[in-house]
Order: sequence, then structure tokens, then C-alpha cells
Amino acid sequence: MADITKEMTIGEILRAYPDAAPILMEAGMHCLGCPSAQGESLEEAVMVHGMEINDIMEKLSAL
Repeated sequence: MADITKEMTIGEILRAYPDAAPILMEAGMHCLGCPSAQGESLEEAVMVHGMEINDIMEKLSAL
């Protein structure tokens, strides 16, 4: 599994794993460059978008 955790911000994930962008975009997170992406954890972003963290973590684990 990639070293991505649900506590990481979207910005941290994208800096370390640029290939995560299409996965997050496909999941409906179209605001990857917005200010929230720099301060919001993956878990918070997933919750705001009404998704399940385990689903996203599973997809990101392939990176």
C-alpha cells in the first residue's frame, strides 16, 4: 500500500503522489487546487463529498 493516510491533506497527497489526481477527480473531488485542498485532510474531504474513506483508500493503495 502506498504511504497515503487519511490524515494527509489533499495537497500533501498530490505533491507526493501526482498520480492520485485522476483517482480523486474520478471520485468527484474536482477542486484539487483550491485552498481547502491544502488544509483539509483526505478523510474530511471524503466526508464533505459524501463518500466512504475506505473506498478511496482502496483505490489510492494501488499507487
